[in-house]
This record gives sequence, structure tokens and C-alpha cells, in this order.
Amino acid sequence: MKTYELIAPCHFGLEAVLKREISDLGYEIVKVEDGRITFRGDAGAVCRANIFLRTAERVLIKVGSFHAETFEGLFQGTKSLPWEEWLPEDGKFWVTKAASIKSKLFSPSDIQSVMKKAMVERMRAGYHTGYFPESGESFPVRVFLMKDEVTVALDTTGDSLHKRGYRRLTAKAPIAENLAAALIKLTPWRDERILVDPFCGSGTFPIEAAMMAAHMAPGMNRSFTAQAWTHLTPESKWKAAREEAKELVRKDVCTDIQGYDIDERMVAVSKENARLAGVEHMIHFQRRDVSELSHSKKYGFIITNPPYGERVEEKENLPGIYKALGERFEALDSWSMYIITAYESAENVMGLKAAKNRKIYNGMMKTYFYQFPGPKPERRSVP
Repeated sequence: MKTYELIAPCHFGLEAVLKREISDLGYEIVKVEDGRITFRGDAGAVCRANIFLRTAERVLIKVGSFHAETFEGLFQGTKSLPWEEWLPEDGKFWVTKAASIKSKLFSPSDIQSVMKKAMVERMRAGYHTGYFPESGESFPVRVFLMKDEVTVALDTTGDSLHKRGYRRLTAKAPIAENLAAALIKLTPWRDERILVDPFCGSGTFPIEAAMMAAHMAPGMNRSFTAQAWTHLTPESKWKAAREEAKELVRKDVCTDIQGYDIDERMVAVSKENARLAGVEHMIHFQRRDVSELSHSKKYGFIITNPPYGERVEEKENLPGIYKALGERFEALDSWSMYIITAYESAENVMGLKAAKNRKIYNGMMKTYFYQFPGPKPERRSVP
């Protein structure tokens, strides 16, 4: 079976989490860069990575790389790649996204146009024809330019991997599913521990936690672009990966996962999203203000995405919200708290100093992941 170099982009600041996920799937890491991990794998790896990775944005197959400082260099470098080995004669192909950092070529639209022309010229020579109907399956191409080094890849995923398929309804500023999963993985939370999200919105943190506890692969119920590429990723490989995912699901796992929101409508949204994800029986959602946050048990976790004050009229409410969160956390015995926010006064208003503060880019927005770890549970003595 042919081995590929596969590229998995992720949120900046979360590369270590994705690297561990890929290693746990059994694949060799080739390179770790800002916002992406390169690893080796065969056609089965393409399928398994798409279905099992919780923290990646997508899975790309690397077609090739070259140096280019001019559009002529870009054209010739793209033309030198063996496109006829990747694309069928009737395939629909285009450069869906071009990203450039610290490179002489920086116009995405010009990069896309030049590369498309070069691909057509190479295909003409490879297939000995001057016309391509592009009536077949889609083959979106993505290109990264970093310090004039061009990396070209096929996008096997299609819609980003954060789109699990369960979130039909959303809050005003929902956290992406893959980002929520990565943040949970940065904490010591495990399925036998309590988890509460007092600003649950559309339910993403509780749902992602429940899916982890039930060993539910995030992509097991959605489709991917490369499913149609039977010459590269045979149907049998997709079937095997989905069967593997189904066999791992633990439907009888017991959890204590809770989601609160002050808005009754968002509680209804969360419940519906949990139902669509197949984990509604594992989560308790209810309308509750953060000032009412309490729990009788010890050693629980708060993992949450409080309001940032995206709208001017909301900013004046932030001090009261964060002050209440800080007070309720301090009243909880032996708990831990992890929050992601763009509100830079969060620590001061809560009256708490985070043990760790990790900077994470949520798209183009700089956010902070404040970590307040509590004590570990006492080990039970074995009689």
C-alpha cells in the first residue's frame, strides 16, 4: 500500500495535543510546525485520521513542495508535480485556499490563478488532451507558502473536521468543536470526574466531553470529500475505519457532565444538539445563572467559554459575570477550573491567579486559556 505524507492543520497553540492524537493512532510524526502536523500514513490512515482526530481542522495529502519567489517559479513548480497521478481526467480541480507567510508571493487570488493554469498544462501533457470537462468528483487543492517554500496538498476532508454533524443550532459565539475537544484534552479531566460548563451555550464542551467518555469518534457520522476518490482511498478502507469506530463506542459509560446557561433557549439548543450527537443520556442541561453554580461533590472540573463582550453593550456586564464565576469557584471544595476567554481582565475581576495561562488563537482572535488546577483526589486504600 502506498504511503503518503499527510498534513493536519490545527489551531495555533494546540500542536502538541494534535501530535499526541496522531501518535496514539499509530502514525509516524514527520514534522511539527506552527498550526500543523505532518505525518506518514497509507490510504487507511487518511480514512482513520478523518474519522478519529478530534483536534485537527482537516487532513491533507501532500502532493509536493518547491521553492518559488516569482509567479513564473510558482507556475513551473506546480507544473512539475505529477497531477495526472492524482487527478482523473474528468476530475474537478481548483485551488480552494492559498495562505502566504513571510513570502514574496502573497496575493491569494493570483496564486490560485497561476497554479490552476499550471495544473491544466500538466494535465494536458499527461492525458494528451486539451479539454477537461471537470464533470467528475471534486479535488480541492490547498497551498501554503512559508518563507518562499511552497507546499501543495489535496484536501481529503471537505467541510472542516470541527463540523461533527450534531450542531444544527448554535449560540451567538459558539466555540468550535475541535477547539473545545483540544482544550478538554489539555486538562486532567477523565470520564469518572465531574464536569460542569456554566456558560454552555450550544453545549459544545459537555457534548465533546461526553463523546470522549463514550469513545465516540467525532467523524463517524459524517462524510468526507475523499470518499469519492476510490483510486486513492478505496471504499473498503472507509468501511473498515467506520467499523472500527462503531466497535469502540461505550454506550453504558456513567458520567456526571452538566451544562448550565442563563438563557432557556440555549438550554433547549444544547439538549437538541446532544440528542443529535447521541449523548443526551450522558449530560444534564438546565437553566441556571453562574451565581447559582454549586455542587455537593469534591474534585470536579469547570471547563467553560464565558462571554468575551464581543458586542459593546455586553462589555459592561463582564465584570459582574467574571466576579460571580470567581466567587463560585472558590466556594467549590477541591475543584479545578479551565476557561478560554479574550477578556484580558479575567484574572483581576475573578480575584484569582491562574497557575498557567496559554495563548491560543481562535481563528484570528487571540484568546487565553486560564488554568486553575485543584488537588488530585485521594487514592482509595485497597483492603
